[in-house]
Amino acid sequence: MSSGGFALTGSDRAEAELVDIVDLVNEMSRPAAASPSPRLPSPPLSEDGEQAGAFPSQMDELAQKARGYVEAASSANTRRAYASDWSHFTGWCRRQGFEPFPPDPKIVGLYVTACASGAASGDRKPHSVSTIERRLAALSWNYAQRGLTLDRKDRHIATVMAGVRKRHGTPPRQKEAILPEDLLAMLETIDRGRLRGLRDRAMLLVGFAGALRRSEITGLDVARDQTEDGRGWIEFYEDKGILLTLRGKTGWREVEIGRGSSDATCPVHALRLWLDFAKIAHGPVFRRVFSKSNKIGPNRLDDQAVARLVKRAALAAGLRGDLGEAERGALFAGHSLRAGLASSADVDERYVQKHLGHASAEMTRKYQRRRDRFRVNLTKAAGL
Repeated sequence: MSSGGFALTGSDRAEAELVDIVDLVNEMSRPAAASPSPRLPSPPLSEDGEQAGAFPSQMDELAQKARGYVEAASSANTRRAYASDWSHFTGWCRRQGFEPFPPDPKIVGLYVTACASGAASGDRKPHSVSTIERRLAALSWNYAQRGLTLDRKDRHIATVMAGVRKRHGTPPRQKEAILPEDLLAMLETIDRGRLRGLRDRAMLLVGFAGALRRSEITGLDVARDQTEDGRGWIEFYEDKGILLTLRGKTGWREVEIGRGSSDATCPVHALRLWLDFAKIAHGPVFRRVFSKSNKIGPNRLDDQAVARLVKRAALAAGLRGDLGEAERGALFAGHSLRAGLASSADVDERYVQKHLGHASAEMTRKYQRRRDRFRVNLTKAAGL
């Protein structure tokens, strides 16, 4: 490689490669010239004056179904997060005088730097590494939906991200595991004399015993093929338990939930009580209960309802009373139930791994918050 007939040394080459991104930094301080955002070209007009390529009326139904499949490709939470991340990026571009189209790795590299340093938001608060990685995924997804490609392996993005991970990377903050004694205390705070109490008890017990994700709890239907938005269904086995068939992150799986030692703590009994008293025989299992009328709504709960329930019951039960209320509230969420079962089930690890639907034992161990990490003592095994 040469410049003006002279060979570049390693350091000179590195400096030359940085010139283009440095020029962009300098541009950030200059007034931006007004330039219209790029528009997608309109389809050409046909001989009869209509746009070529437009859907004929009889294809409208198929188009609507196609949109439904597009939405089903990702969860509502993911779509909301990606929309928010895209808005954050385009807002930053607008303030700096950049255009978001076409995708430019050099601009994205500067955006990553701004996020990591706290310059991307008005509060000047640096973003965590996981937030930046999610924002990058959102940019890739949004560009892909427009038929464009963002090359995240480009040096302007990949090298900056490597430095961000090295300088700002921290261990993930895990939610507190709810152990059996914690769950019992939480159940005591719930009014079992009302329909809402029956529902909440069933959600907590089934969520814990099944080690379910939030979306898996609220996505349950009474039986197979009853709703389009269902993520699984229930089969009762008398005197044994229930079998859940679930569509999770990694595909379909089956989860067995056996009967408990007493009706007061049995997830199967709690679920049967809720369905019987709520008179639910078809469709979503967990639905809204209207406070004033005590009537059951037709639609399934949002998965955020699980997180709110866990947080509310944990605070009411006084869990982690050694901390302030704000700190305690941040410790508990829907994943606390899943981590609780993984941490407290005294069985061979491979059964826990299967129950949680994990591909590796290492992932299962991340959920076992209070496992005995020193059960295998290599120091003594080595003779010391």
